[in-house]
Amino acid sequence: MKVVLAYSGGLDTTVLLTWLQEKFNAEVVCYCANLGQEEELDGLEAKALKHGAVKCVVDDVREEFARDFIYPMMQANAVYEGTYLLGTSIARPLIAKRMVDLAIAEGAEAICHGATGKGNDQVRFELTAYALKPDIKVIAPWRMPREFTFKGRQDMIKYLEEKGIPCSVSAKKPYSMDRNMLHISFEGGILEDPWNEPDANMWCMTKPLSQAKDEPEYVEVSFEQGIPVAVNGERLAPAALLRKLNAIGCEHSVGRIDIVENRYTGMKDRGVYETPGGTILHHAHRALESICMDREVMHLRDGFIPKYAELVYNGYWFAPEREMLQAAIVESQKTVTGDVRVKLFKGGVHVCGRRSPFSLYDPNIVSFDEAGGYDQSDATGFIKLNALRLRVMASMKNKR
Repeated sequence: MKVVLAYSGGLDTTVLLTWLQEKFNAEVVCYCANLGQEEELDGLEAKALKHGAVKCVVDDVREEFARDFIYPMMQANAVYEGTYLLGTSIARPLIAKRMVDLAIAEGAEAICHGATGKGNDQVRFELTAYALKPDIKVIAPWRMPREFTFKGRQDMIKYLEEKGIPCSVSAKKPYSMDRNMLHISFEGGILEDPWNEPDANMWCMTKPLSQAKDEPEYVEVSFEQGIPVAVNGERLAPAALLRKLNAIGCEHSVGRIDIVENRYTGMKDRGVYETPGGTILHHAHRALESICMDREVMHLRDGFIPKYAELVYNGYWFAPEREMLQAAIVESQKTVTGDVRVKLFKGGVHVCGRRSPFSLYDPNIVSFDEAGGYDQSDATGFIKLNALRLRVMASMKNKR
């Protein structure tokens, strides 16, 4: 059988590469997506081939990731449980999609991932795979205790040592990390106790608050139909724009969160995240919408946010309900064009200016100093009509 393996060259996937050959006599095609994780990917193909892979594809999907996944999600202002900007969640459907594409191209009958049976990623990978190729076979080793007998990292290190396969990973690790161009996540290890404060040396996409710049910095972000297109007047491709904002946000310690979230599998999980550029974009996008999106459209769209975020978090990117919501969101963004100025300082993102050719903000109407074509006496009937049901209710209560 031929199998496409999600491969990073780390401990887990090095074990899986060897294990698939041993247990299934499989021809293994390794796949690694370059999502802007800033890890050294040079030499990964040679390593995979050395350990028995028939092929290794290192796939640069950074532009596609930003353009087709991150920015459409940001048009929706998607935030899971009011806090999490979904940096890991949004990467999984793209990885799974490319794995399925590769499986079809290579004539592979199965894909394999190293996600655990407790987490969300197994669901995200597999829902995507089945949505795109209903007959695909999925090998999920951590859900196969009879065949995959490892209990943890020490067992895996020992396995590789017995096979004579070099591994530079130690038996102890204080937490797990997962990074892409939108964010980095930290989970497990010392973070499993939600009372423990994250290690000050853990952060890598943002400077410690104590080292953040002592002077605020103003940044202008430009949008076209809800999609960011420029920073400080410089038009940039999607991935380059996010990288630029990440670098700026890093200097001001922007985008750190420490949360306990509800996994789709039913358990609570403590996660620590850094999302510098994404946090800037989120605040800027909402600020621009405030002046150029109709009130009722905004309120209706805001009602979609919890469901949309839940769909992304749970792995339903390629489900019809997410696509239906996306169509409505894209429609809502037709006038979300303009510029937003934010001030970054000591971890904060402060909106201090917004403008749009589609602005619905009319200073003549809203001003306390001008009539502006608004007859204030009209409010008398407006208030009485809206108070009618309240007055009827109060009368009924008084009679009783």
